[in-house]
Amino acid sequence: MNAKTKKSVIFRTLFWGVIIIAIAGWLTRSLFHYEEEQKDAIRRIRERGYLIALTDQNTLNYFVYRGEPMGYQLMLLEAFSKYLGVPLKIISSNKVSTLEYYLRNNAADLIALNLPVTFDGKKRVQFSNPFGETRLVLVQRSLQGRNKDGASFVKSIKEFPKDTLFVRENPYLSSFYHLIYRQSGRKAILKEIPEISQEDLILKVSKGEIRYALCQENVARVYKRYYRNIDVSVVAYPHFKYSWGVTHASDTLLTEINKWLGAYKSSGELKKNYLEYFDNQRVVNSMQSDYFSVSGCCLSPYDDIFREQSKLVYWDWRLIASLVYEESNFRQGQISTHNAIGLMQLIPETAAKFGIDSMSTPARQISGGIKYLRYLDAQLPEEISDPCERVYFVLAAYNVGIGRVLAAREKAEQFGKDKNKWNRHVDYYLLRRSKKDPQMKPDSASTYPIDYKTEGFVDNIITRYYHYRNLIR
Repeated sequence: MNAKTKKSVIFRTLFWGVIIIAIAGWLTRSLFHYEEEQKDAIRRIRERGYLIALTDQNTLNYFVYRGEPMGYQLMLLEAFSKYLGVPLKIISSNKVSTLEYYLRNNAADLIALNLPVTFDGKKRVQFSNPFGETRLVLVQRSLQGRNKDGASFVKSIKEFPKDTLFVRENPYLSSFYHLIYRQSGRKAILKEIPEISQEDLILKVSKGEIRYALCQENVARVYKRYYRNIDVSVVAYPHFKYSWGVTHASDTLLTEINKWLGAYKSSGELKKNYLEYFDNQRVVNSMQSDYFSVSGCCLSPYDDIFREQSKLVYWDWRLIASLVYEESNFRQGQISTHNAIGLMQLIPETAAKFGIDSMSTPARQISGGIKYLRYLDAQLPEEISDPCERVYFVLAAYNVGIGRVLAAREKAEQFGKDKNKWNRHVDYYLLRRSKKDPQMKPDSASTYPIDYKTEGFVDNIITRYYHYRNLIR
C-alpha cells in the first residue's frame, strides 16, 4: 500500500469515526431529553390544562350527598389542584388494579387512595410522603350481634379457625395478606374480591353474608358507628404508612405533591379534613339518606323530572341537575336578591315568558327553565358547532343573558381569541371585563356592570356534572 492509499484509508476512518461519534452523541442527547420530557409530568398537566386523579367510590373518599360532591380524597385533591392552579378531573373505580392500569397507561396523573407504603408497592409506583398511618383489623360480628351460624368469635389472628377470610383485591396489600395467612397458622382461607369497597365488605359481615373480613382500622371504626353489630378490635397487621402514588416517570409531580403536602400538614388543614370524615357523626348520618350516592342513587326528589324534561334540549339529565343545584340547591321556595324565583331561579319577566311563576309546581318550573335553555341555544350562531362548546355558551347566557355573551364573542375575536370556544377564550372577556387589563378596550369597565356573576358559574356546573356522572347512574 503506497503512501497515498494509506492517507486515504486514514482519512476515511477518521471521517466515519467522527460521523459515528456525532450520531451516538445525538442519540444520547435525544434519549436524555425524551426521558426528561417523560418525567416532566407537571408540564404535561399544565399543557393539558387540568389534573386527572384516580380514586374509589365510598362513604369516605368520594360520594355525593344531597347534590354536593364530597369525600376525604376529593377534598385533598381539590386542595392540591388549587395549589397547582389547574382544574381537577376524577376517574373512579373500586377495582384497584383498574386504577393502576389507568395510571400505568398515562390516562391519569396519580392514584389518590390510602396506598400502603410497601417494598413491593415501590416497584409499582412512586409513593408520596405519607398522609398518615393505620392498621389492618379483623371485621366480624360482635358477641352481642351474632346469630347461631356456628362462627367462632376470634380474639386473635393466631386463633383464627379454618374459615374464609374475605379481603379487597389490592396488589399493594398482598404482602400483608400473606403474613396474616402465616400468622393464622395457614388456616385462614383468603379470598380476594375485585371491584368491592371496604364498606361493602363490612356491610356483608353485618348482614351475615360473610363471617370475616379485613379492613383498614380508620375506615372500619367509622362504619362501626353505623353497623353496630360488628367488632373491629382484633388487630391483624400493625401500623403502616399510607400515601398517594404516581408513576416512576413523574418525578416533578411527586416533588410538587410533597411540597404541597408539607405545607398542608403544617397549616393543620390535613388533620382538620381527616377529622371531618373519620371522626364525624354527620358522615354516618348521611348513610341513611336516599340522596346519598353510595346507598341511594338519587340526587334529588326531582330526578325523574330531570330525566324526562332534559329530552327537550338533548342534554344529560345530570347536567340539568347540576344547573339546578347551582341555582337553588334543589330548594323550591328560593327567591334571590334580584327576585329570581324557584328551582331554576328565573327572573319574573323570563319566568312569565315561559308560563311559570312562584306558585308553579316543580315539574312546571323545571320545564320552563329547560325551555329557556332551548331558547338560548337557538340564539347562538350555528358556527359554534361543537356540542360541548354550545353547552358552555348556553350556561353562561342563562346566567348573564344572551346579549352579553354575544358581545363577549366579538370582543374575543378583536383580540385574537377564538370566538367559538368558551374556556380561555370568550370566558376571559366576560370574567375580566370590569377589571383593568391592557388587553381590554378602554371602555371595558363601563360597558358591563361590576356585579357580573359568571365567574365560576359555568365551571362549577360542569365540574359538578362530571362528579354526578362518576357517581350517579
